[in-house]
Amino acid sequence: MPISIETRFAFHLPAPTDVLLQFEVAAIPEQTILSSETRLGDSEHCARVPARDHIGERIWIRAEGDFEVDYRARVELNRQLDTLEDMAALAPHELPGEAVEYLFDSRYCPADDFQSFVEAQFAGTTGGARVAAIRDWIAEHFTYTPGSSTTETGAAETFISRKGICRDYAHVLVTLARASTIPARYVACYAPGVQPPDFHAIAEVFLADPNRADGGTWQLVDATDMADPAETVKIGVGRDAADVSFLTSFGPNDFRSSSVSVKKE
Repeated sequence: MPISIETRFAFHLPAPTDVLLQFEVAAIPEQTILSSETRLGDSEHCARVPARDHIGERIWIRAEGDFEVDYRARVELNRQLDTLEDMAALAPHELPGEAVEYLFDSRYCPADDFQSFVEAQFAGTTGGARVAAIRDWIAEHFTYTPGSSTTETGAAETFISRKGICRDYAHVLVTLARASTIPARYVACYAPGVQPPDFHAIAEVFLADPNRADGGTWQLVDATDMADPAETVKIGVGRDAADVSFLTSFGPNDFRSSSVSVKKE
């Protein structure tokens, strides 16, 4: 079943400014882009560069004045989905290089500070069962509250306030998974059913692949319970939200408007 995506946003740059954009669907084996169209405003420079882990692309622009982005895509998903609770963890020494960096603290995810908490709260669980327990604990104890956090809010602040938006839920899940020695990364994505409709953020954890004698697999996990992994379209991945913002401005910018529509055909 194809997923149809329409994204528009606009901003104003008062002076010539470098801006890094990441909003397009990633062209990766688990999702096939059936069609796509990107329209960008006028700029003096525009260049594409690989995104983190080579999942998706970023677009550098240098522009001044009003700038608009109009993006449309149709995507077919073919993702490996396994039962999270049945998946085992990999020992740290068994992890491939791509997963190792996602054990460490990052700007918004201070995992080391939560090691004693996860061992007390989720004692007796390991691997995917631990991740499922973390997901369910967040869903039970946190309240989805638009406007309750800012771009500077990290997992520690969200853990204390027990409220936030998808970005905050993802940061807490990533942090608690890493504190459990399970590689976890932040995923920027599109998904039908997200309310209010917008860019979405979830977590992805690296666990033993039940279909192979060795090796691992990345599995999507959403503590907000709004995104079905079978219908989630990846934009990009990173250590936390700082790595996959849809707009990073290296100078002043006035964000004017944004609209996102994601539908199952």
